Amino acid sequence: MTNPVPNLEAELPIRQLVITLVLIGMSIAALPIGFHLLEMRDPYVQQVLAKPGVTDRGYEIFQVNCAACHGATGDGMVGPSLRAVGDRKSRLGLIHQVISGETPPMPKFQPSPEVMADLLAYLESLK
Repeated sequence: MTNPVPNLEAELPIRQLVITLVLIGMSIAALPIGFHLLEMRDPYVQQVLAKPGVTDRGYEIFQVNCAACHGATGDGMVGPSLRAVGDRKSRLGLIHQVISGETPPMPKFQPSPEVMADLLAYLESLK
């Protein structure tokens, strides 16, 4: 099986859009879901999405890293409620939120892909 040659000409408008967003300070996460294709090419994101994630381990990770601000059950305190967050944010949006540090006072995290997959599984279980 051969790898197709990327069509850089087709990607040029997307690259220009990303450069424009950076210049005006807008996040890719604020774009419609179609633009998340850029993030899907990120090797870290691909690794996270390739893992099934374990809800029980995600719960433990949440308790250690997130519960102080979002509450022990995700109902919110300093940080917003995360109940049904999977209905409001895509998996890419959740990953971006956790690792970006773009919404102070939430700190920037860079968990391993396994840990991020477990945390995603737990966040998506909050109803």
